[in-house]
Amino acid sequence: MRRLAGVGVLVTRPQAQSAQLCRLLEERGAVAFALPAITIDALAVPPELGRRIGAPDAFDLVVFTSANAVRHGAGLLGPRRDLAIAAIGPATRRALDLAGHRVAITPRGGFDSEHLLAEPALQDLGGQRVLLVKGVGGRDLLARELAARGARVETVEVYRRAPASPDPARLRELEARLGAGALQVVTATSLEVAAALLTMSTPPVRAALDRLHWLVPAGRVANALASLGIAGPRIEATSPQDPALVDALSRWATGRSGGYSNDSK
Repeated sequence: MRRLAGVGVLVTRPQAQSAQLCRLLEERGAVAFALPAITIDALAVPPELGRRIGAPDAFDLVVFTSANAVRHGAGLLGPRRDLAIAAIGPATRRALDLAGHRVAITPRGGFDSEHLLAEPALQDLGGQRVLLVKGVGGRDLLARELAARGARVETVEVYRRAPASPDPARLRELEARLGAGALQVVTATSLEVAAALLTMSTPPVRAALDRLHWLVPAGRVANALASLGIAGPRIEATSPQDPALVDALSRWATGRSGGYSNDSK
């Protein structure tokens, strides 16, 4: 069913991750315009750390905080398949599955640090050695809380997020589409993506963004958009995964013609 016919969507995921979302949107009739707001750059890991991670007694648990952490950090585990591994959400778990690793802990009903920390297996970590595989920056809740529960936590940063530098011609095309009213929705799967999009925006693009609906994961991201000065209404998805985003947008589109609406200010 082409529920999204006539809906224009500005897709801001990093380039390597935007193709699937654009395809899913277009399968339902939307017109997707990809303009990555951030880039994902791999970081070199010190060889001595890589050797230690592969040692049989190095860590009791390895936690991956994103699918990008898996893409750039799963190689640290080498051929080992007996490590206890935790994934912060379904997308991270799928990336680990594809890399050939069995995941022991995934949060139920959520996709963030709070939901992972609620898992019974992570309540008492006295004396356990935990490796946190993540990107540069971001929240420190996991590391702090795991340490508070008795774990000896070591962090390795395997990638860096950076604001993208879009081609000027691409920005002019975006201005033209916005000026013509061809885009009604913009995606933002994290506050970092939203902030980077605002930073790269020309004045006409920035003004137009307040007129668009923002397709975001429900909860922390949706609630915090106002802190960036974003005034546009929200369309809240149950998770930042591509199918959840498309489903939420489809419900919104149905609501525009008299059905269910998931808008919230």
